[in-house]
Amino acid sequence: MSKTLLKHGLAVSALALTIGAGWAQESTDPIKLTLHDWTGQLITTQLMGEVLKQAGYNVEYVQADYLAQFAGLETGDLHVAMEMWETTGRDAMDASTATGKTEVLGPTGMKAKEEWWYPTYMKEKCPGLPNWEALKDEACAEAFSTAETAPKGRYLGGPVTWGGFDDERVEALDLPFEVIHAGTDAALFAELESAYQRQAPIMLWIYAPHWAPAKYEGEWVEFPEYTADCYNDPAWGSNPDMAYDCGKPFGEIWKVGWAGVKDKWPGAYAAIKAFTIDNDEMGQMITEVDLNGKTVDQVTADWMAANEGRWKGWIGQ
Repeated sequence: MSKTLLKHGLAVSALALTIGAGWAQESTDPIKLTLHDWTGQLITTQLMGEVLKQAGYNVEYVQADYLAQFAGLETGDLHVAMEMWETTGRDAMDASTATGKTEVLGPTGMKAKEEWWYPTYMKEKCPGLPNWEALKDEACAEAFSTAETAPKGRYLGGPVTWGGFDDERVEALDLPFEVIHAGTDAALFAELESAYQRQAPIMLWIYAPHWAPAKYEGEWVEFPEYTADCYNDPAWGSNPDMAYDCGKPFGEIWKVGWAGVKDKWPGAYAAIKAFTIDNDEMGQMITEVDLNGKTVDQVTADWMAANEGRWKGWIGQ
């Protein structure tokens, strides 16, 4: 046997032993995990990646667009996306899994909430809140305005790549608001911090799990409750001619991946499906990064050290 073949054979044998007895021989190709543009997703993905590395897998992190990533997942150029939010990613996820080229790998354990949010101090200027119909009042809308949007109110949405249908919602519900999209996750919360300190008007996209709903006193706007028909059937709801005349859906944050993962890396597939974490844990880790100055690497290492028995169970150790 040549030295090259011997080296390769030893590497594969070591991997097979590391990932647990009874699992089939697995590929040494890198498992490509997608990275997006918000702190929680970076943490979730690195946690999964580091656990897989502990099992002997070759892991690669790849920056990818939240919704456009499905093209790569369907071809197998990308392999696993650790956070698809029910609130914003359901349509893209369903369309992709319908091809048979991707599959849902189960819930992360976190529950998603994303909606329009305002500081409590703004209720003095718009006392009908949190009912969404209060926003239709011109005086209320103007209370949320800025120089660039007056007399319309200003709604600061997330980055355009997040989806969310806020522009469509404003039009369907005939709200006197203009949607301005933040360039990044960091910019979104920097603007909240600035406005809150000055008690300035602000209405923006807030999501949980995150530190912001705990740090700042405020409320989510209560829109008509989401149903699938609201998004798919214009006849549903208060506007008979347009869809999206309701709030965002609430629900699970899902793991999704290329359908070939289970055959190429069956042990990793089992570990990814076993991965679970809750909102409180994630909220604390996001706080450590965004507010306390720790790096994602540090927070991930701390969690791994504190939860060794837990993640070892995911990889059969």
